[in-house]
Amino acid sequence: MAIFAVHYTYRPAKAALRDQHRGLHREWLGEENKAGNVLLAGPYPDGTGALILIRVDGDIDAAEAFIANDPFQAHQAVDGVEIKEWTNIYGPF
Repeated sequence: MAIFAVHYTYRPAKAALRDQHRGLHREWLGEENKAGNVLLAGPYPDGTGALILIRVDGDIDAAEAFIANDPFQAHQAVDGVEIKEWTNIYGPF
């Protein structure tokens, strides 16, 4: 299984949209965390985006398909998404 770092970029124009769907987004993150698919997630303190570490059985296409299930994606509440495979050297993962 591979780990991917997902970087969301937020801009002020979609803040109300994110506020509207944040509950569903966090519920999805929590469910996927319990399932072992979301390893960690959280916004940057300056409000410019968020980082989500995910574990998927597959390649970048599998990571993109997985993150497409996030309600923020379904409601187009994110301005940009960058997904990169990540290698853990130290830490719990």
